[in-house]
Amino acid sequence: MLIHVDPGDELAIYDQIVRQIKFAIANGIVLPGELVPSVRELAKQAAVNPNTVARAFRELQIEGVLETVRGTGLAVTKAAPKRCRSDRLELIRVRLRAVLHEALQSQLETAEIRQITDEELSRLHELATHTPRNGSRE
Repeated sequence: MLIHVDPGDELAIYDQIVRQIKFAIANGIVLPGELVPSVRELAKQAAVNPNTVARAFRELQIEGVLETVRGTGLAVTKAAPKRCRSDRLELIRVRLRAVLHEALQSQLETAEIRQITDEELSRLHELATHTPRNGSRE
């Protein structure tokens, strides 16, 4: 599992870690029963303080996404994928709502907003179909 933190992001680093782990679970990259990296491993990989990773893991345990496996570490719970997909949808819904609110406050017509949305979705789909998995452009 590859975690990337952005110190310049308005979101706290531990929250960035929480979200990325949830998204990895929601996308099926990390499966129920699978162990997550140790605090030290993830802290080293993400170049962050181990206490930050420990805080993220505690949050994920409180939310029922991770559970302790005695003598082994932390594993993804059986209920985690459904919860993480739900959390991801809510996060996207909130962010989209803010953008739509801004568009309406700018007095754009509903048809204009729909047109912009359709154009941007098409553009993103086009980019996705022409970008190899390693992220480089063909």
